[in-house]
Amino acid sequence: MASTILSARDLQFLLYEWLDAEALTERPRFADHSRETFDGALELAERVATDHFAPHNKLNDANEPTFDGERVHTNPEAKRALEVYAETGLATLAMPESAGGAQAPRLVASACNAWFQAANLGTFAYASLTGGNSDLLLAHGSKEQIDTFVAPMLEGRFTGTMCLSEPQAGSSLSDLTTRAEPADDGTYRVFGNKMWISGGDHEMSENIVHLVLAKIPGGPPGVKGISLFIVPKYLVNDDGSAGERNDVVLAGLNHKMGYRGTTNTLLNFGEGKHTPGGAPGAVGYLVGEPHQGLKYMFHMMNSARIGVGSGAASLGYTAYLKAVGYARERVQGRPLGAKDPEQPQVPIIEHADVRRMLLAQKSYAEGALALVLYASRLYDDSVSLGDEQGRERADLLLDMLTPIVKSWPSQWCLESNSLAIQVHGGYGYTREYDVEQHYRDNRLNMIHEGTHGIQGQDLLGRKVLVEDGRRLTILVETVRATVERARKLGGAEAGYADLLDAALTRVAETAAAAWAEGDAAVALANATPYLEAVGHVVIAWLWLEQAVAAHGKDGAFYDGKRAAAAYFFRYELPRTGPQFDLVASRDRTTLDADPSVF
Repeated sequence: MASTILSARDLQFLLYEWLDAEALTERPRFADHSRETFDGALELAERVATDHFAPHNKLNDANEPTFDGERVHTNPEAKRALEVYAETGLATLAMPESAGGAQAPRLVASACNAWFQAANLGTFAYASLTGGNSDLLLAHGSKEQIDTFVAPMLEGRFTGTMCLSEPQAGSSLSDLTTRAEPADDGTYRVFGNKMWISGGDHEMSENIVHLVLAKIPGGPPGVKGISLFIVPKYLVNDDGSAGERNDVVLAGLNHKMGYRGTTNTLLNFGEGKHTPGGAPGAVGYLVGEPHQGLKYMFHMMNSARIGVGSGAASLGYTAYLKAVGYARERVQGRPLGAKDPEQPQVPIIEHADVRRMLLAQKSYAEGALALVLYASRLYDDSVSLGDEQGRERADLLLDMLTPIVKSWPSQWCLESNSLAIQVHGGYGYTREYDVEQHYRDNRLNMIHEGTHGIQGQDLLGRKVLVEDGRRLTILVETVRATVERARKLGGAEAGYADLLDAALTRVAETAAAAWAEGDAAVALANATPYLEAVGHVVIAWLWLEQAVAAHGKDGAFYDGKRAAAAYFFRYELPRTGPQFDLVASRDRTTLDADPSVF
């Protein structure tokens, strides 16, 4: 019986028939791998996700972590699942060999991770945060920091977090007040508060490695004065074991509508409950150079943004699969025109409007998963292509797409979750069925790692402008290459190519129109509609890519790809026209709405 967590068949198509994952093994970086090692990792991920993560997903939701004033209590099943995940080696699948990893393509690792995100995002978040923390330190930490903190994280003994937001600052990082005062021994003493820290306290690992943004007194103002510090829950002994308690104290747990298996915390640094080494403040270790913390943290944040998009896609995908299963089994109503009340009722999948909802879900979920995996393939190209120009081009295209990879799945796979509830009818709103939890879990992804407003301003305010629009040019050139391939096939693909080409032209034209007066306030007032429109154009492009990959192939699976592509081009891509019109007009509705009107 096919899994309702994720589709192994679709992953095979995306990896091998579209993105040509096997070709990566011809590059020196991935030469030790093969189709067999990739398939083995995927099969292992499906098995572990199914056997160890999915079974306690609803338990996580019903019995969220608690704090008794001294310790945080979580479900034992979560700890065991994370141990199994570490034991399999999947946690280090894409890590470099120099760090003890398997150095497999990020593309394959992302496909594996999607199984865990779909099965139980609340538990997998601990592993995901730890992986991002490790990545950052491997890139910017010292050898001593890597040996002390990264090695035990990759072994599964330590977990990691990222600590940016503060109660008074939120996403406004220039207003951080956490300070790091230099100590005589070369370390720093950290004082301040951090809010919304996922995985910030628990007892599922020997230690928790916090990456903390703070300001060194006397440094530059604003974001230019931010530095990055490692602040562990416990100081580490010379033998690598957890030692003296650091002054990182849990002030309380936040109780969110979703991700209930992940502790979400308010942390106090240096409040005085503990005095490591007999001195006040939490001991922190500077990462890299002073005042470069935001640059270093963006290494983790950009990776996390892609991870958020992947989690959103995975939740939308599993909800879609469960909606399809329900629609096939649930018998209700009769075909339009049926006059005989004695005629048997039919499965609701026979009704056109239910199929409309399922096609919408399919186009969102499979389109979003394609986007996430394409981004992972770009990362692999950026580190493994043989020519520097190709590596740079892949890196720039990934940079251009990152706001979309984060935001589009978060918005439209949430809609997939909403439609899954609707397909289930009244049952969809009850906790006996999974889909209402999937919706609540996924709603958080719209704010994780930056809101739509932040991503939109990044896209329209920076990505399309810097280096004379070089990133946008690369995107347009890449999409136009797909358009030309599709036109040569004729038929439906050629028709879609024409629609995509027209929409693509508006991506650049609208950006130019928005900035025609050079007024940032006016241009960026409608950055979010621009983000949504460009996101839809990008997904249309990836659906055309999938249609081209499926061209000439027979069977229900390929027919499904063609049906979803047709739906997206006919129902979804037309949304972009009015959005581009609005942005290009430099509409001032939101700017001119005085706060008094609300």
